[in-house]
Amino acid sequence: MSTLYIIGTPIGNLEDLTFRALQILKGADLILCEDTRVTKKLLNHYQIKTPTLSYHQHSKLKKVEYIIQLLKEGKNLALVSDAGTPGISDPGNRLISAIITSPGLVVEIVPVPGSSAVTAAASISGIAMDKFIFMGFPPTKRKRKNFFEEIIESKYPVIFYESPHRILKSLRDLYRFTQKGEQISADRKIVVCRELTKKFETIYRGKIEKVIKEIKKNEIKGEFVVIVAGK
Repeated sequence: MSTLYIIGTPIGNLEDLTFRALQILKGADLILCEDTRVTKKLLNHYQIKTPTLSYHQHSKLKKVEYIIQLLKEGKNLALVSDAGTPGISDPGNRLISAIITSPGLVVEIVPVPGSSAVTAAASISGIAMDKFIFMGFPPTKRKRKNFFEEIIESKYPVIFYESPHRILKSLRDLYRFTQKGEQISADRKIVVCRELTKKFETIYRGKIEKVIKEIKKNEIKGEFVVIVAGK
């Protein structure tokens, strides 16, 4: 039986790779990557020579069929994302779904836990996170208003991701969009994490307007994780 390992990789600091993940990456027949150039930086750091193959959201059906054929041949594959845990705001789950529904294919799918920006941010939030909602990236156009209204009305904390190019717009939209004609409370607390585990890691806390002002003071770069306290 072939095996597909779903491996969590560092979200920034390359030292955040588990010993187990390291050994599996070294021993796999092939590593499936969102972007082979990004993954090569991690592999080169640990002198891992395993060949790589790109698999991302734009991969065509032929690529999926090729991966399934490799598994049918008994190959052991490792799936990684550019950063963090596959299947969290990336196309990993689509591949897994295709594999488990492929006729006649018997594959052991093994999770290899590692870093995740969601849990890293939740762990330092100072907000009760026994229940929370993760919503991925905000829509850029359609359903954007609904996205933020859902956050505003949630009784549980909500976590979402955002890029450096849209973080200020999203925070402003979070403050501006309305639900039932009422503006979001000015007292709603948020936590914004920038560049988690990296050299310029920064954590912003407080009311939305205050956090927006603080972010604008610095060069806006790196990926962001936003936590909004429940209603």
